[in-house]
Amino acid sequence: MTSQTTVDKASREPQETAAPAPAKGLRGHPWLTLFSVAIGVMMVALDGTIVAIANPVIQQDLHASLADVQWITNGYMLALAVSLITAGKLGDRFGHRQTFLIGVVGFAAASGAIGLSDSVALVIVFRVLQGLFGALLMPAALGLLRATFPAEKLNMAIGIWGMVIGASTAGGPILGGVLVEHVSWQSVFFINVPVGVIALVLGLVILKDHRAENAPRSFDIGGIVLLSQAMFCLIWALIKGSEWGWGDYKTLGFLGAAVALFVVFALSQKNVREPLIPLAMFRSVPLSAGAVLMVLMAFAFMGGLFFVTFYLQNVHGLSPVDSGLHLLPLTGMMIVASPLAGAMITKFGPRVPLVGGMVCTAVAMFGMSQLDIGTGTLTMSIWFGLLGLGLAPVMVGATEVIVGNAPMELSGVAGGLQQAAMQVGGSLGTAVLGAVMASQVDSKLADNWKAAELPPLSPQQLDQASSAVEVGIPPVDGNVPPEVAGKIAGVAHDTFVSGMSTAFMVAGIVAVVAALVATLTKRGANAEAGAGAGHI
Repeated sequence: MTSQTTVDKASREPQETAAPAPAKGLRGHPWLTLFSVAIGVMMVALDGTIVAIANPVIQQDLHASLADVQWITNGYMLALAVSLITAGKLGDRFGHRQTFLIGVVGFAAASGAIGLSDSVALVIVFRVLQGLFGALLMPAALGLLRATFPAEKLNMAIGIWGMVIGASTAGGPILGGVLVEHVSWQSVFFINVPVGVIALVLGLVILKDHRAENAPRSFDIGGIVLLSQAMFCLIWALIKGSEWGWGDYKTLGFLGAAVALFVVFALSQKNVREPLIPLAMFRSVPLSAGAVLMVLMAFAFMGGLFFVTFYLQNVHGLSPVDSGLHLLPLTGMMIVASPLAGAMITKFGPRVPLVGGMVCTAVAMFGMSQLDIGTGTLTMSIWFGLLGLGLAPVMVGATEVIVGNAPMELSGVAGGLQQAAMQVGGSLGTAVLGAVMASQVDSKLADNWKAAELPPLSPQQLDQASSAVEVGIPPVDGNVPPEVAGKIAGVAHDTFVSGMSTAFMVAGIVAVVAALVATLTKRGANAEAGAGAGHI
C-alpha cells in the first residue's frame, strides 16, 4: 500500500483507530492530562523570550562577544525549528507519553547545566540541547491532547494549551527581568529544574500512552536528513540575513540551498514506504491553509513584538520589568480569550473565529503603527489588548485545523508541523520587519540628522549611528554636551518610530492576507479519530 493510499484511508475511516477506554482515576484523565502537559510546554515557551533579558548580563559575566550572545538565542532556535517535525514522528512511532517525558527530563537537565556553566561555549552547547529536547516535548503535548480529549472538548483543551504558550511567551520578559534584577542570570535557567521535576512527576502519574493501530513502524532516515538540512538553511538565512545583507551571496546561497533541499525532500517522500511527511496530508486544503495561517500569524506577532520591546525600553526608557508590565493587556487578553475562542470554535467551527481574529490582529497592527514618542500607556494598552484578542482564536483555531485534519497516526507530525510553522513565521517576521526598519533608518537618519543641525557624520559614523538607531538607542557618547545629546536622542527616537510605523504597516498587511487564507479553513475532518465522546 502506498503512503498516499494509507493517509487517504485513514482520513476516510477514523473509526479504525480504537478509542481509548474511559478514564478512571488519575491516569488518562483529560483535564489532568492537559494540566500535566501545560507545565512542560510552559518551560519551552518561556525560554523563547525569557533569555533575551539575561543575555546582556551573561555577556558581561562570561566575557562573551556579541556573536557568542547571539548564538545563545540562535542555537536554541535552530535546534528547535530543525527538530520539531522529526520529534513529532518519534512520538507517533514510540508513543507521545514517552517522548514527552524524555523531553521534560532533558530540557530541565540542560537548563540546570546552563546555570552551572562557567563559559559561554558550554552555555551555547546546552542551549542547543534545550532546543532538541524542547522539540520532543511540544508535538508530543499536542498528540496527547488529541488522543485524550473527545472531539467536542478538544478545541477548549487546545484553547487552554494556546493560552499557556501565549501567556508564557509574553510573560517571559517580566519573569526574566525580575529574576535577573533580583537574583542572577543563572536563576533564569535554574527555575526550569523544579518545574521540570513537577512536570515529570505529574506525567508519570497522569499521562496515558495512546497509539494508533496503524502507527508508523519505521523511519525515513533520508527524509529526516534532507528536511533537517533544509530547515537549517532556511532559518540560518533568516537569522543572518540582516547581518550579511539580503542580497549577499551567502544569504542567497543558504536560501537557494533551502529551496533545493525542500524540493529534493518532497520528491524523496514519494518513494518511501513510510515517509517522514506523507505528502497526501497536504491534499487537505484546510490543513495546508492552517499551516500557512500559522506562519503568517507568527510573522505578524513575533516580528511586531520584537520592536515593541525596543520601543518600550529604549524610547520610553522603561526597565525590562516595567516593559513586561506594559504588555500585560496583551498577555491578559490572550489568557482570557483563548478558552473562549476554543468554545466558539467548537460551536461555530474555526473559519469565522479565525477570520475575525486576523482582522482584529490587522487592526491592532495598523493602530500600533500610529505609536509615537509621546504615546501614553492607555493608548498602548488598547492596541496591545486588541492584539491579544485577535491572536487567541488564531493560536487555537489554526492548531485545531492542522492537527484535526491529519490522521490520528500522524498527530505528532502534525503537531511538529504546527510548531515548525510558528518558528519559521517568527524568524521570517523578525527578519523581514528588521530589514524594513533598517531600510527606513538608512533612508531617513541622515536627513533627520541634518535637519536638527547636528554636526555632520562621516559614512562610517553614520553606519554606526544607524545600527544603534535601529533598536531605538541614541548614538551618544559621554563627551557630548547635554543639549546636543537631547537633540541626538530626539532624532534617534523619531527615526526609530518612523521605521517601526512602517514595519507595523507591513505586519498589518500580512495579517490581512492571513485573514483571507483563514477563509479556506474548516473543522478537522479527523477530529473524531481521537478520544471517544463521553470520556469527560
